[in-house]
Amino acid sequence: MAIKQEVSEYEKQRQEKIAKNQALLQQLQLDAHQSGLGPKSKGKSTSSTTTTAQKRKRPSDKVKVKVEDVGPRRTSARLQGIVADSEVARQKDEKEAEVFQEQQRNKRLRVSEDINLTDAVVNGRTWNKSGNWLTAFGPANPGERTFNGQDIKETTDKELKEVRERMSSLQLWEGAEPNRIKITPERIYSLAFHPTSDKALVFAGDKLGNLGLFDASQTTPEEVKQEAADDADEDGDVDDEIEPAITTFKIHTRTISAFQFSPHDPNALLTASYDSSIRKLDLQHGNAIEIYAPEDKSADEPISGVELSRTDPNLLHFSTLNGTFGLHDLRAPGKETQHFQLCEKKIGGFSLHPAQAHLLATASLDRTLKIWDLRKLSGKGADRLPTLLGEHESKLSVSHAAFNSAGQIATSSYDDTIKLHHFPSSTWEPGRALSETEIAPVTIIPHNNQTGRWVTILRPQWQSQPADGIQRFVVGNMNRFVDIYSGSGEQLAQLGGERITAVPAVAQFHPSRDWIAAGTASGKLCLWM
Repeated sequence: MAIKQEVSEYEKQRQEKIAKNQALLQQLQLDAHQSGLGPKSKGKSTSSTTTTAQKRKRPSDKVKVKVEDVGPRRTSARLQGIVADSEVARQKDEKEAEVFQEQQRNKRLRVSEDINLTDAVVNGRTWNKSGNWLTAFGPANPGERTFNGQDIKETTDKELKEVRERMSSLQLWEGAEPNRIKITPERIYSLAFHPTSDKALVFAGDKLGNLGLFDASQTTPEEVKQEAADDADEDGDVDDEIEPAITTFKIHTRTISAFQFSPHDPNALLTASYDSSIRKLDLQHGNAIEIYAPEDKSADEPISGVELSRTDPNLLHFSTLNGTFGLHDLRAPGKETQHFQLCEKKIGGFSLHPAQAHLLATASLDRTLKIWDLRKLSGKGADRLPTLLGEHESKLSVSHAAFNSAGQIATSSYDDTIKLHHFPSSTWEPGRALSETEIAPVTIIPHNNQTGRWVTILRPQWQSQPADGIQRFVVGNMNRFVDIYSGSGEQLAQLGGERITAVPAVAQFHPSRDWIAAGTASGKLCLWM
């Protein structure tokens, strides 16, 4: 019979100490290995593996080329043997966070080089790569209407009734339903018609810097018609819808906030972006040239508006979300740009008087509409500003201010109003101050402007050259319509459609034709003609 020996207290303590030291040593070895200080493991002999692989390889097998992934990859800390809440785990998390932030910065960093549109195509194959942009390319219920046919019947003014009937008769483009005309991949922020009156060419800019082009004059080829006839349903109906010819280009790295076709060159489209740059899209040569950007490439000066002077083809005007207004001579280097801090908060939109190019109207988050005279500057250094002629304050922020050729300004505000200010005689002396009565709105139109987070801000846009001489503007409606108003504040029409499934928030008139385009948060286009 074996006699069980008692373990002394000293021996127990010695064994516990040995166990603790071994555990500590293992932890130190793991930490050293993760930090790169530990010895590298010896590579295994590949002779047997190679022999086995050669035996299994068949003559017909193709050699696969391994593509190395240069980007960072997320790895499991548990599989790597990293102890949770240790110093090594903390360093790993910090490194991954730094890599992610750097990736996000690189995505938003603007590209200064000229962009060839052939290389920038991200969607669509119907773009005429020869550079001639003016050739032809081969269910949800709407909200409650606030203006309808009964309003037109009850109109007693003959001229007003004729305009209302004409505007209300506009119909959605027949080629395809609006939910099939996806002109941009993301939410539309800006929209413009090409000034040609021969056909409807629509350009749209989205949240991620994509520029979409849609040509509404496209026709269905005979072979497509024949194919549609062959695929007729049992009732003999033929699907006359065609695939919209859309081309999308990536020309900015952030939101394209504003458009303007040059008043001096119909083939030049100016695009302003939150990536702090302005580009001139040359439609004839098919390239996008950067014409303005801060000297510091990392500077964050999101541009909210752009306009080229009608009297000087080299004088560029722009506004920023930082509340500044800029004047840039296209013939001068970037350092010659003049910056004026006109508002403490962001400038949502601005406009120059079409006939008096020195008069500037700005709309700001600080709840004001301000009118400035660019001819007369006062102050010194950073405090040097154009002369403030007058300002009107609203209850909430003012989203946009738009001049028309008759000297009217239309503003939209989050106080749910569209205000019309009228300055019939704008040939003022330099620096002349406007009284409160002169700058007060002549007409206030109740209008729901509560777009929220997911719908682009509603901005009234005038028709710049109405053929009948009657001033009118268009603005999106939160009930999935677009509203048309006259310069006197009379509603002319409310356009909609059964298949419009989102708010057509970004609405724009063609300069001279009775065509209206509107874009949605899903990147889809509604076109009335």
